[in-house]
Amino acid sequence: MIASLTGILKQKTPHSIIVDVHGVGYEAVVPLTTFHLLPPPNETVHLWTYTHVREDALQLFGFSTVEEKNVFLLLMGISGIGPKLAINILSGLPLAELVGAVKRGDVAKLSSIPGIGPKTAARLALELKEKIRAVSVDTGAAGPIVEKDAQRIEDAVSALVHLGYKAPMAKDAVKMVLQSRNGESGGEKLPIEELIKETLKLLSRT
Repeated sequence: MIASLTGILKQKTPHSIIVDVHGVGYEAVVPLTTFHLLPPPNETVHLWTYTHVREDALQLFGFSTVEEKNVFLLLMGISGIGPKLAINILSGLPLAELVGAVKRGDVAKLSSIPGIGPKTAARLALELKEKIRAVSVDTGAAGPIVEKDAQRIEDAVSALVHLGYKAPMAKDAVKMVLQSRNGESGGEKLPIEELIKETLKLLSRT
């Protein structure tokens, strides 16, 4: 089993990347949250990985943090949720928001993830509520970011809706950009024009 990869990022798309490890190219499927944190091509990247083995295929899934990988494994433990849907769930919300929503039993929040209906969201909240407590994620981090940037998020979403994007998708993308930038201590300094441009880049890759 391949538990992690460290090598040169040769190619990246919103769905998968290729990492060159001593001349061998490994393809790994990644969630959007990990994709957005990747370095430019030809730079060194480290990923925590999960190897999914089937009768007809062997597939790698990559994550920027071990916590994200752990949540992926918990999602895979739920009946009816395979790796593709688990990646989709991780792509739908920043990790701290996802973990926080599960802990609170926030079915409405979980239902906002594309492809997740109310019944699946309720099952996620019920089956993961206790298990997810073992995952060390600062769920308080997501709240202040949203509150602090509420007006900027609203303005950016309004502009994106005017450009033809659906409001829920636009809002999730804006928050994902801010989550990433705030982690680099740059979110507060990001002008609204740049926030919209960064979000458009993210949306264009999905």
